Amino acid sequence: MTTLITTIIGSICFAILGPIVGCLLAGADRIISARMQGRVGPKLLQPYWDLRKLLGKARKSVNGVEGTYITTALVLAIVAGGIFFSGGNFLLCVFVITLASLFFILAAYSTRSPYSEVGAAREALQVMSYEPMVLFCAVALYQLTGTFNVAGTLKQTHPLICFGWAVFLGLLFILTIKLRKSPFDLSDSGHHAHQDIVKGVTTEMSGPTLAKVEIMHWCENVMFLGWVAMFFLYDATALSAVVAVVAALLVWFLEIWIDNNFARVKWQAMLKWAWAVALVAGGLNIAVLAFL
Repeated sequence: MTTLITTIIGSICFAILGPIVGCLLAGADRIISARMQGRVGPKLLQPYWDLRKLLGKARKSVNGVEGTYITTALVLAIVAGGIFFSGGNFLLCVFVITLASLFFILAAYSTRSPYSEVGAAREALQVMSYEPMVLFCAVALYQLTGTFNVAGTLKQTHPLICFGWAVFLGLLFILTIKLRKSPFDLSDSGHHAHQDIVKGVTTEMSGPTLAKVEIMHWCENVMFLGWVAMFFLYDATALSAVVAVVAALLVWFLEIWIDNNFARVKWQAMLKWAWAVALVAGGLNIAVLAFL
Protein backbone atom coordinates (compact mmCIF):
# COMPACT_ATOMS: atom_id res chain seq x y z
CA MET A 1 0.00 0.00 0.00
CA THR A 2 2.84 2.39 0.85
CA THR A 3 4.48 1.73 -2.52
CA LEU A 4 1.21 2.42 -4.34
CA ILE A 5 0.67 5.70 -2.48
CA THR A 6 4.26 6.76 -3.18
CA THR A 7 3.84 5.98 -6.88
CA ILE A 8 0.58 7.95 -7.06
CA ILE A 9 2.15 10.96 -5.36
CA GLY A 10 5.22 10.67 -7.59
CA SER A 11 3.05 10.47 -10.72
CA ILE A 12 1.08 13.57 -9.70
CA CYS A 13 4.28 15.53 -9.05
CA PHE A 14 5.80 14.31 -12.29
CA ALA A 15 2.64 15.23 -14.22
CA ILE A 16 3.17 18.81 -13.02
CA LEU A 17 6.95 19.18 -13.08
CA GLY A 18 7.82 16.80 -15.95
CA PRO A 19 6.20 18.87 -18.74
CA ILE A 20 7.63 22.11 -17.32
CA VAL A 21 11.21 20.82 -17.24
CA GLY A 22 10.72 19.05 -20.56
CA CYS A 23 9.43 22.25 -22.18
CA LEU A 24 12.45 24.20 -20.97
CA LEU A 25 14.79 21.48 -22.23
CA ALA A 26 13.04 21.49 -25.62
CA GLY A 27 13.40 25.27 -25.86
CA ALA A 28 17.07 25.15 -24.89
CA ASP A 29 17.58 22.29 -27.38
CA ARG A 30 16.26 24.48 -30.21
CA ILE A 31 18.44 27.42 -29.20
CA ILE A 32 21.61 25.33 -28.90
CA SER A 33 20.89 23.55 -32.18
CA ALA A 34 20.36 26.89 -33.90
CA ARG A 35 23.64 28.27 -32.55
CA MET A 36 25.46 25.15 -33.76
CA GLN A 37 24.00 25.83 -37.21
CA GLY A 38 24.92 29.51 -37.19
CA ARG A 39 21.36 30.74 -36.51
CA VAL A 40 19.85 32.78 -33.68
CA GLY A 41 17.04 30.35 -32.99
CA PRO A 42 13.67 30.80 -31.26
CA LYS A 43 13.02 32.02 -27.75
CA LEU A 44 13.33 29.62 -24.81
CA LEU A 45 9.55 29.35 -24.32
CA GLN A 46 8.74 28.81 -28.01
CA PRO A 47 7.75 25.13 -27.39
CA TYR A 48 5.21 26.38 -24.83
CA TRP A 49 3.66 28.83 -27.28
CA ASP A 50 3.58 26.11 -29.95
CA LEU A 51 1.74 23.90 -27.48
CA ARG A 52 -0.73 26.68 -26.68
CA LYS A 53 -1.42 27.08 -30.39
CA LEU A 54 -2.05 23.34 -30.81
CA LEU A 55 -4.41 23.25 -27.83
CA GLY A 56 -6.38 26.15 -29.30
CA LYS A 57 -7.10 24.37 -32.56
CA ALA A 58 -10.24 22.39 -33.30
CA ARG A 59 -10.14 18.70 -32.45
CA LYS A 60 -9.74 16.80 -35.73
CA SER A 61 -9.18 13.06 -36.05
CA VAL A 62 -9.49 10.47 -38.80
CA ASN A 63 -11.10 7.99 -36.38
CA GLY A 64 -12.38 7.68 -32.85
CA VAL A 65 -9.55 5.67 -31.32
CA GLU A 66 -6.50 7.75 -32.27
CA GLY A 67 -7.05 10.22 -29.43
CA THR A 68 -7.71 7.39 -26.96
CA TYR A 69 -4.44 5.68 -27.84
CA ILE A 70 -2.49 8.93 -27.50
CA THR A 71 -4.12 9.80 -24.17
CA THR A 72 -3.29 6.33 -22.86
CA ALA A 73 0.32 6.68 -24.03
CA LEU A 74 0.62 10.05 -22.26
CA VAL A 75 -0.85 8.71 -19.01
CA LEU A 76 1.50 5.70 -19.10
CA ALA A 77 4.51 7.97 -19.71
CA ILE A 78 3.56 10.04 -16.68
CA VAL A 79 3.08 6.92 -14.55
CA ALA A 80 6.48 5.60 -15.67
CA GLY A 81 8.07 8.90 -14.65
CA GLY A 82 6.26 8.78 -11.32
CA ILE A 83 7.53 5.26 -10.66
CA PHE A 84 11.11 6.24 -11.45
CA PHE A 85 11.36 9.56 -9.61
CA SER A 86 9.58 8.18 -6.55
CA GLY A 87 12.38 5.60 -6.28
CA GLY A 88 10.21 2.72 -7.42
CA ASN A 89 10.88 -0.41 -9.42
CA PHE A 90 13.06 0.43 -12.42
CA LEU A 91 12.06 -2.73 -14.29
CA LEU A 92 8.37 -1.81 -13.91
CA CYS A 93 9.21 1.69 -15.13
CA VAL A 94 10.81 0.20 -18.27
CA PHE A 95 7.78 -1.99 -18.96
CA VAL A 96 5.32 0.91 -18.51
CA ILE A 97 7.23 3.31 -20.79
CA THR A 98 7.52 0.56 -23.41
CA LEU A 99 3.76 0.04 -23.20
CA ALA A 100 3.34 3.79 -23.76
CA SER A 101 5.47 3.50 -26.91
CA LEU A 102 3.29 0.64 -28.16
CA PHE A 103 0.10 2.70 -27.72
CA PHE A 104 1.81 5.53 -29.62
CA ILE A 105 2.56 3.09 -32.45
CA LEU A 106 -1.04 1.82 -32.42
CA ALA A 107 -2.30 5.40 -32.73
CA ALA A 108 -0.23 5.86 -35.89
CA TYR A 109 -1.38 2.56 -37.37
CA SER A 110 -5.02 3.39 -36.65
CA THR A 111 -4.95 6.37 -39.05
CA ARG A 112 -4.33 4.08 -42.05
CA SER A 113 -2.13 6.75 -43.62
CA PRO A 114 0.79 5.29 -45.62
CA TYR A 115 3.16 7.85 -44.10
CA SER A 116 1.96 7.12 -40.58
CA GLU A 117 2.22 3.38 -41.13
CA VAL A 118 5.82 3.65 -42.35
CA GLY A 119 6.62 5.87 -39.36
CA ALA A 120 4.92 3.42 -37.00
CA ALA A 121 6.91 0.52 -38.46
CA ARG A 122 10.14 2.45 -37.94
CA GLU A 123 9.06 3.40 -34.41
CA ALA A 124 8.56 -0.30 -33.66
CA LEU A 125 12.06 -1.01 -35.00
CA GLN A 126 13.45 1.65 -32.69
CA VAL A 127 11.78 -0.04 -29.72
CA MET A 128 13.26 -3.38 -30.80
CA SER A 129 16.69 -1.73 -31.05
CA TYR A 130 16.96 -0.10 -27.64
CA GLU A 131 14.92 -2.47 -25.46
CA PRO A 132 17.67 -5.14 -24.91
CA MET A 133 20.11 -2.51 -23.63
CA VAL A 134 17.50 -1.00 -21.32
CA LEU A 135 16.81 -4.43 -19.82
CA PHE A 136 20.55 -4.93 -19.31
CA CYS A 137 20.54 -1.66 -17.34
CA ALA A 138 17.81 -3.05 -15.08
CA VAL A 139 19.77 -6.27 -14.53
CA ALA A 140 22.94 -4.31 -13.74
CA LEU A 141 21.01 -2.19 -11.23
CA TYR A 142 19.86 -5.35 -9.47
CA GLN A 143 23.37 -6.85 -9.45
CA LEU A 144 24.93 -3.70 -7.99
CA THR A 145 22.25 -2.79 -5.42
CA GLY A 146 20.43 -6.07 -4.75
CA THR A 147 17.11 -4.53 -5.77
CA PHE A 148 15.31 -3.20 -8.83
CA ASN A 149 14.21 -0.13 -6.86
CA VAL A 150 15.84 3.13 -7.92
CA ALA A 151 15.94 4.18 -4.26
CA GLY A 152 18.48 1.39 -3.73
CA THR A 153 21.15 3.59 -5.35
CA LEU A 154 20.91 6.01 -2.41
CA LYS A 155 22.03 3.28 -0.01
CA GLN A 156 25.28 2.57 -1.85
CA THR A 157 28.70 3.85 -0.84
CA HIS A 158 29.69 4.47 -4.48
CA PRO A 159 27.81 5.36 -7.68
CA LEU A 160 26.68 2.65 -10.09
CA ILE A 161 29.00 3.93 -12.80
CA CYS A 162 32.05 2.69 -10.87
CA PHE A 163 31.25 -0.95 -11.67
CA GLY A 164 28.60 -0.44 -14.33
CA TRP A 165 30.45 1.93 -16.64
CA ALA A 166 30.12 -0.38 -19.67
CA VAL A 167 26.34 -0.60 -19.19
CA PHE A 168 26.32 3.20 -18.86
CA LEU A 169 28.13 3.56 -22.20
CA GLY A 170 25.57 1.22 -23.76
CA LEU A 171 22.79 3.39 -22.32
CA LEU A 172 24.40 6.47 -23.85
CA PHE A 173 24.35 4.81 -27.26
CA ILE A 174 20.67 3.85 -27.22
CA LEU A 175 19.75 7.17 -25.58
CA THR A 176 20.16 8.75 -29.01
CA ILE A 177 17.34 6.51 -30.23
CA LYS A 178 15.11 7.16 -27.22
CA LEU A 179 15.59 10.95 -27.44
CA ARG A 180 14.70 10.78 -31.16
CA LYS A 181 17.98 12.29 -32.31
CA SER A 182 19.91 11.78 -35.52
CA PRO A 183 21.38 9.47 -36.72
CA PHE A 184 18.53 7.33 -35.34
CA ASP A 185 15.47 9.57 -35.77
CA LEU A 186 13.98 7.17 -38.31
CA SER A 187 10.27 7.49 -37.51
CA ASP A 188 10.29 11.20 -38.45
CA SER A 189 8.68 12.43 -35.28
CA GLY A 190 11.39 15.00 -34.56
CA HIS A 191 11.56 18.72 -35.36
CA HIS A 192 13.91 18.59 -38.34
CA ALA A 193 13.01 19.86 -41.80
CA HIS A 194 14.60 17.00 -43.77
CA GLN A 195 11.98 14.31 -43.19
CA ASP A 196 11.55 11.77 -45.97
CA ILE A 197 8.08 10.56 -44.91
CA VAL A 198 6.48 13.93 -44.07
CA LYS A 199 6.02 13.71 -40.26
CA GLY A 200 5.98 9.94 -40.00
CA VAL A 201 4.14 8.74 -36.92
CA THR A 202 2.43 12.08 -36.33
CA THR A 203 1.47 12.84 -39.96
CA GLU A 204 -2.29 12.57 -39.32
CA MET A 205 -2.19 14.06 -35.80
CA SER A 206 -3.07 17.69 -35.16
CA GLY A 207 -4.44 20.07 -32.57
CA PRO A 208 -4.88 18.77 -29.01
CA THR A 209 -3.85 15.24 -30.06
CA LEU A 210 -0.49 16.46 -31.32
CA ALA A 211 -0.16 18.60 -28.17
CA LYS A 212 -0.47 15.43 -26.07
CA VAL A 213 2.28 13.82 -28.15
CA GLU A 214 4.56 16.79 -27.46
CA ILE A 215 3.89 16.63 -23.72
CA MET A 216 4.55 12.88 -23.77
CA HIS A 217 7.90 13.43 -25.48
CA TRP A 218 8.83 16.10 -22.92
CA CYS A 219 8.03 13.73 -20.05
CA GLU A 220 9.96 10.90 -21.69
CA ASN A 221 13.03 13.07 -22.20
CA VAL A 222 13.08 14.14 -18.55
CA MET A 223 12.76 10.53 -17.41
CA PHE A 224 15.49 9.29 -19.77
CA LEU A 225 17.89 11.92 -18.44
CA GLY A 226 16.90 10.70 -14.98
CA TRP A 227 18.12 7.25 -16.02
CA VAL A 228 21.50 8.82 -16.76
CA ALA A 229 21.54 10.59 -13.40
CA MET A 230 20.76 7.29 -11.64
CA PHE A 231 24.28 6.05 -12.39
CA PHE A 232 25.78 8.92 -10.36
CA LEU A 233 23.56 8.84 -7.27
CA TYR A 234 24.83 7.28 -4.03
CA ASP A 235 24.74 7.67 -0.25
CA ALA A 236 21.82 10.15 -0.39
CA THR A 237 24.16 13.17 -0.35
CA ALA A 238 23.57 16.60 -1.88
CA LEU A 239 26.92 16.38 -3.68
CA SER A 240 25.94 13.20 -5.50
CA ALA A 241 22.65 14.81 -6.53
CA VAL A 242 24.48 17.81 -7.99
CA VAL A 243 26.94 15.54 -9.80
CA ALA A 244 24.03 13.47 -11.16
CA VAL A 245 22.23 16.54 -12.52
CA VAL A 246 25.41 17.92 -14.09
CA ALA A 247 26.17 14.53 -15.69
CA ALA A 248 22.64 14.33 -17.11
CA LEU A 249 22.92 17.84 -18.58
CA LEU A 250 26.31 17.05 -20.13
CA VAL A 251 24.88 13.91 -21.74
CA TRP A 252 21.91 15.95 -22.97
CA PHE A 253 24.30 18.47 -24.58
CA LEU A 254 26.27 15.60 -26.14
CA GLU A 255 23.06 14.23 -27.67
CA ILE A 256 22.28 17.63 -29.18
CA TRP A 257 25.78 17.79 -30.67
CA ILE A 258 25.40 14.31 -32.15
CA ASP A 259 21.98 15.26 -33.52
CA ASN A 260 23.45 18.23 -35.39
CA ASN A 261 26.56 16.52 -36.72
CA PHE A 262 25.45 13.10 -37.99
CA ALA A 263 23.17 12.17 -40.87
CA ARG A 264 20.51 9.54 -40.39
CA VAL A 265 21.29 5.89 -41.06
CA LYS A 266 19.13 3.06 -42.36
CA TRP A 267 17.09 1.01 -39.91
CA GLN A 268 19.24 -2.07 -40.59
CA ALA A 269 22.32 -0.25 -39.30
CA MET A 270 20.46 1.05 -36.24
CA LEU A 271 19.21 -2.42 -35.30
CA LYS A 272 22.60 -4.06 -35.87
CA TRP A 273 24.60 -1.44 -33.99
CA ALA A 274 22.20 -1.22 -31.04
CA TRP A 275 22.13 -4.99 -30.53
CA ALA A 276 25.91 -5.24 -30.93
CA VAL A 277 26.42 -2.55 -28.29
CA ALA A 278 23.92 -4.27 -25.99
CA LEU A 279 25.70 -7.61 -26.38
CA VAL A 280 29.21 -6.22 -25.87
CA ALA A 281 28.68 -3.42 -23.34
CA GLY A 282 25.68 -4.82 -21.48
CA GLY A 283 26.33 -8.54 -21.78
CA LEU A 284 30.00 -8.43 -20.78
CA ASN A 285 29.43 -6.00 -17.92
CA ILE A 286 26.68 -8.18 -16.46
CA ALA A 287 28.80 -11.30 -16.93
CA VAL A 288 31.69 -9.69 -15.03
CA LEU A 289 29.38 -8.51 -12.23
CA ALA A 290 28.03 -12.04 -11.89
CA PHE A 291 31.48 -13.23 -10.80
CA LEU A 292 32.33 -10.33 -8.50
